[in-house]
Amino acid sequence: MTSTQAASPAPQAPRVPDRARDFSALVGDRFVTAGERDTLLRNSPAHGVPVSRYPRATAVDVDAAVTAARRAFDEGPWPKMSGAERAKVLLRVADAIERNREELALIESLEVGKPLSAAMREMGGSVGLWEFAATLARHAYGDLHDKIGAGMLGLVFREPVGVVGMITPWNYPLLIVSQKLPYALAVGCTAVVKPSELTSGTCLRLGELMMECGVPPGVVNLLVGEGPDVGEAICRAPGVDMISFTGSTRVGRAVGRICGESIKRVSLELGGKSAQIVCADADLELAAEKVTMGATRNAGQACVSGSRLLVERSIAESFTARVTAKMHAIRVGDPLDAATEMGPLVSQAQYDRVASYIASGERDGAVLHRPADAVVMHRPGEAAAVPQPAGAAVSSAASLTGGNWFMRPGVFTGVTPTMTIAREEIFGPILSVIPFDTVDEAIAVANGTDYGLAAGVWSRDINKALSIGRAMRAGTVEVNTYMAGVPELPLSGHKQSGVGHEKGRYAIEEFTTLKTIHVQLANP
Repeated sequence: MTSTQAASPAPQAPRVPDRARDFSALVGDRFVTAGERDTLLRNSPAHGVPVSRYPRATAVDVDAAVTAARRAFDEGPWPKMSGAERAKVLLRVADAIERNREELALIESLEVGKPLSAAMREMGGSVGLWEFAATLARHAYGDLHDKIGAGMLGLVFREPVGVVGMITPWNYPLLIVSQKLPYALAVGCTAVVKPSELTSGTCLRLGELMMECGVPPGVVNLLVGEGPDVGEAICRAPGVDMISFTGSTRVGRAVGRICGESIKRVSLELGGKSAQIVCADADLELAAEKVTMGATRNAGQACVSGSRLLVERSIAESFTARVTAKMHAIRVGDPLDAATEMGPLVSQAQYDRVASYIASGERDGAVLHRPADAVVMHRPGEAAAVPQPAGAAVSSAASLTGGNWFMRPGVFTGVTPTMTIAREEIFGPILSVIPFDTVDEAIAVANGTDYGLAAGVWSRDINKALSIGRAMRAGTVEVNTYMAGVPELPLSGHKQSGVGHEKGRYAIEEFTTLKTIHVQLANP
């Protein structure tokens, strides 16, 4: 470096903001600021300080958003544009997400509590979903039937369903809205979107980016509020043609009932209790690594979390010890610290939920294995603190301020398939281990819950692995990998894990309806 050259400034480490960031809702062509409404304040679950403020939507806002989406669909240019034109807009949005990747990742890390590195990967996944959806804008096909009779033609059109209400959860805010919104937009639908009131920041910021990228006013509307008021109002709105919901099976049932009252189309991506079947002939080191990741990614707060480990009895003891050691080695701490591998749970309610399942497992006789020594959790520049054990009581101060919802991963052994912890979705970093003797036994246990979202199979024998996969009642079965989803492959739920599908080329089927035109060209 010469004397005239200045050294490049060192990049600033991400930090907790001094005050909450104000976000705006989007209704038609207008941004509704936090200063215009009562607000919802989001504290960082890791730091216990306010990081985001959202305008709380009113009934008037819901009506205005639905009216704007209805007008944009019935009268606006978006549904009438060519697929190529819509694809260009979606690609611009993908580019905008990529350009703002660090900003969006920081918002999610602060609001959800996930490590910043994980949030960065999810932003890349969101970009891929928008890019793939853009290709489908040019590949929404109908059919021509010219062999149905003398002088007859049959035309089958694939048309956009109309206005779609989208309700998304708090665990993967941008990624999950990106599994829905670009696919609906690709075929010409308009939307009213309600992200979770806990983690709305990236979705609201996306609204600003979409407007900058040329999405016409009214095509996408974004509102924040609790489910019982704003979410239910969207579901009941006569101007909404379809609801796409991701969340718990309990709430999904309620959404389905409401939509059934008006015969409204509904797509539900719900809970899971995914099993990973590990056979003795598997690559055990890779399997242990992925089983650990599958149980602890996003602190286990994922519908596809691999929360049940079904392991062949001949290797059960040694493999469980290997997984337990890996889970105990996970560094739990400040999500802004580059060394952190797992952050806190998202809220007091979620912490209490997971703690109650831990207590249930211990009451039923299962044995919980946790680290003998405390995992150090700290914030950069602060003294290290020792976390509370999983299931320990949280102080009343913590429940008000947040920042005290860290939980170390745990492994339950001595689990039977009928135990609550083996049947119900915990949504936390807790793994239940069940040995098996035969493949048929493993399949029966894997299929023995109300859920059927995802599963994993581990074996070097591809014939055996595929046979197991075909027998499992799950929408996605991954062989010798886990949580490796890509935009090209669909996500669908079997049994009480939902109805419909997202991602992949089939996703546009959710947001389209078929119309037949039967033409007699000449007198027979």
